[in-house]
Amino acid sequence: MDQPQLIANRTPWYREPWPWILMSGPAAAVVASFVSLYFAVSGADPLVADNYYKEGLAINRTIDRDRAASEQGYRAVVMMGAAGTMIRVQLTGSGAKPQALRLHFIHPTRAGLDRSVTAREIQPGWYEADIELVPAAHWYVQLEDVGQSWRLTGERRQGDASFVLEPHQG
Repeated sequence: MDQPQLIANRTPWYREPWPWILMSGPAAAVVASFVSLYFAVSGADPLVADNYYKEGLAINRTIDRDRAASEQGYRAVVMMGAAGTMIRVQLTGSGAKPQALRLHFIHPTRAGLDRSVTAREIQPGWYEADIELVPAAHWYVQLEDVGQSWRLTGERRQGDASFVLEPHQG
């Protein structure tokens, strides 16, 4: 009538490591799904246009602006100040030089970092403006007259002290 003492020597299940190890995988998946849900709900996709039809119609206007800049022979060299807070633009071409230019610095993936500034003419063909840019590896840059009749485009990579803007080809 002696019964083995196996039951008395057992520890409760929650003090064993194996149940916790086995539950950690599904628990991590649940946490990861909530993190993914947070990212999906909190951030809108700014790359998708709500009014794609209107933007499609605006393409012809953009092509006309590029063509107008090309016909006038416009070309611009943009120089950044050492601290990156001042911009100087030298505009060349056969067309009339406007009194002010509009510069748009467009971040490739984060629209919240985009910046625009108006550069005023300091002498014929030379323009200057102050701007605060977040250091980024790459910027798309558009230069246009204030009346938006022509535009030049280009890119600025991190560390470039100067870069060239020309009419978009193609």
